[in-house]
Amino acid sequence: MQQLAVDELAALAAATTARGGPPLLLLDVREAWELDLAKLTLPDAAMRHLPLSELAREPGRIAELDPAQPLVCVCHHGVRSAQVAAFLQRQGFAAVYNLAGGIDAWSLQVDGGVPRY
Repeated sequence: MQQLAVDELAALAAATTARGGPPLLLLDVREAWELDLAKLTLPDAAMRHLPLSELAREPGRIAELDPAQPLVCVCHHGVRSAQVAAFLQRQGFAAVYNLAGGIDAWSLQVDGGVPRY
């Protein structure tokens, strides 16, 4: 699993799209109430919500994801997403990143319009 700085995320999404493969997947592992408070969206990326709590109860849900699609795990500060990214990497996912600092860092450093909580 690689750490990805928030200022590198948009460039990775654009580069992934430019290669012509599947778009970068933002895998948001926060709870639904957190997603309702703040969302991270990028024009060159797809978004999927799969909370860590659900993945812990039903690890088979990773079958819903494409192991060949590059993905960035996202949470509030980067701790839960790092756990999921490491798990996915152990399951054979090829290109897995953890968004260092999470959506909070995104709000502070990239898009102040994303609410902090």
